[in-house]
Amino acid sequence: MEDDHDDEIQTFIKVWFYVVLSLVYTYFIVSKLIPKGFLRLFFLLPVFYLFTILPFSLNSFHLGAPTAFYLIWLGNFKLLLFSFSLGPLSSSSTSRFDPSKSPVLFITLACLPIKLKESTLKPKIKEKSQNKNGRNQYLSLGLEALILSIVVKIYDYREYLNPNAILVIYCLHLYLGLEITLAMSGAIARTMLGQDLAPVFDQPYLSNSLQEFWGRRWNLMVNSILRSAVYDPVCCISTPVLGKRLGPLPGVFLTFVVSGLMHEVLYYYMTRVDPTWEVTWFFVIQGVCTSLEGVIKKSLNNKLQLNRWVSRILTLGFISGTGLWLFFPQFIRNGVDIKAIGEYGVMLEFVKNKLHL
Repeated sequence: MEDDHDDEIQTFIKVWFYVVLSLVYTYFIVSKLIPKGFLRLFFLLPVFYLFTILPFSLNSFHLGAPTAFYLIWLGNFKLLLFSFSLGPLSSSSTSRFDPSKSPVLFITLACLPIKLKESTLKPKIKEKSQNKNGRNQYLSLGLEALILSIVVKIYDYREYLNPNAILVIYCLHLYLGLEITLAMSGAIARTMLGQDLAPVFDQPYLSNSLQEFWGRRWNLMVNSILRSAVYDPVCCISTPVLGKRLGPLPGVFLTFVVSGLMHEVLYYYMTRVDPTWEVTWFFVIQGVCTSLEGVIKKSLNNKLQLNRWVSRILTLGFISGTGLWLFFPQFIRNGVDIKAIGEYGVMLEFVKNKLHL
């Protein structure tokens, strides 16, 4: 069993070695010699191919799922935008950070779910702010890790729990798992770059509307990429036709559709079974309801204001309810939940053996 763990870690290291190697090619050859446009896109096809097949090499949920997310979705989308000199990998006159002048910055931005935080603070104040933010993030990460460990321990008694209670715990587990995984990636990037990073989540449990949850609080890195790759181009086409009031609606809806399809792809990598399209429908429903929410608010000129606690309960209740209906069943049917939970114990034993505890 221990040999299997060693093999998986070695495979994980090899996968990321190939990732870095492909991004070195992208930075030193493609970005320097190939002009933006379809020609650059053509020269990036080998990188797209590698990013698509490499996650298949990993069988562990906790190594394979983040790798698939970083490469297949974020990495490929960033490189697609970069082909046309768009997105976080391209130079911008509005940003202090220029990835074209730093291979370390370029590679880190390309393969990790991070966004550098713009700051107008003076150097000394900025340094203090970075130290304070870093401490706060580490404290928050420690607290979330503690809560996650309690959640994992609760699974030992799952046979005594109501199935619906377990599904609710899965919602909490999903948020904590994502938050911790992305925060750990951010900690690596912060150490490498010495720069403060924008938060990936902004307390989504405080959302008072679907627009606030999906647009300003949940997984802001994905939000930023989808805005550049889907929402903005669609709005450029739809707004002249539908006007400023209705023009953004196709952009919002198609952004959710693309998100659903990409989640379906990730589910395929995690389950290795044919898609059922349940998770796609989850995001289609979110897209329709978020668009309707925006239309209703505009038609009422934001005059109808519910109590914030009522709004919060309705928002989180709707997202959780549709998630229990469409987001988790595919995981449960294919035993991904059991596999993921079981890996915590396996990882603990692996660490104990390596440290001779």
